[in-house]
Amino acid sequence: QVQLVESGGGLAQAGGSLRLSCTASGSAFSIGAMGWYRQAPGKQRELVAVIARGGSTNLADSVKGRFSVFRDNAKNTVDLQMNSLKPEDTAVYYCNIQIALRAYWGRGTQVTVSS
Repeated sequence: QVQLVESGGGLAQAGGSLRLSCTASGSAFSIGAMGWYRQAPGKQRELVAVIARGGSTNLADSVKGRFSVFRDNAKNTVDLQMNSLKPEDTAVYYCNIQIALRAYWGRGTQVTVSS
């Protein structure tokens, strides 16, 4: 059974930084794309950043230049480094991985940015 464990959320001031981590376990198959989504109150879940197994990345326009995504294929981890945080980055952040065309989600971790 695939499990995702997220960590690193919390409270930050505008302009500050946070790093989110996600560790996947329980899969007998290689993990494809890994990434992060977020959902703010009253809004739909949206893509923040995704990284392919080979390392290519795709980031939402709203976070380009501020956020970076990393993965370690040996450890099955994906990290999201968030710099220059803004109040509009406040949301629940969800880890997402793709295995054999199936998506798996973490439970989410709250990120709150105060102005």
